[in-house]
Amino acid sequence: MTLFSLAGIALAAVTLPGVWLALCVALLCNLWQPGMFNWWTLGICAGAGALGEIIELAASALGAKKAGGTRAGALSALGGTLIGAFAGSFFFFPIGTVAGAVLGAGIGAMIGEKVISKQGWHASSKIGAGAAAGRLVATIAKIAVAAGVGVTLSVAAWVP
Repeated sequence: MTLFSLAGIALAAVTLPGVWLALCVALLCNLWQPGMFNWWTLGICAGAGALGEIIELAASALGAKKAGGTRAGALSALGGTLIGAFAGSFFFFPIGTVAGAVLGAGIGAMIGEKVISKQGWHASSKIGAGAAAGRLVATIAKIAVAAGVGVTLSVAAWVP
């Protein structure tokens, strides 16, 4: 369980569903050895994982919105995040994945604001910076959630 929890943290760092990997392994362990995990523990970890996913999904869009962006900028930030994470994965994985996602969110929001919402370059770049900052906060938050879930499941697996 501890190894899969560590793998879950690493996967969360590169914007993959690491919390869900750890939870699936915990559920399988619980089926294999009934009573290994308390159902409340698994439920709370699942709720924390869901909260982490919501934060990750919304943070770039909220960063763009807080900087004065429109819906176009927020949606473009989401698209830019996906494209940037994929493209960044080819360069110095896993750090490239995270950097690509952050840069992609910023560039996506900036392009969305400039092209779709017809904002000026100054306003578009400010909104892009907000989206990038939001994406960085989202990555940090998701890693923290994955670490919390991983530690909780590891301790629960080892302590009767």
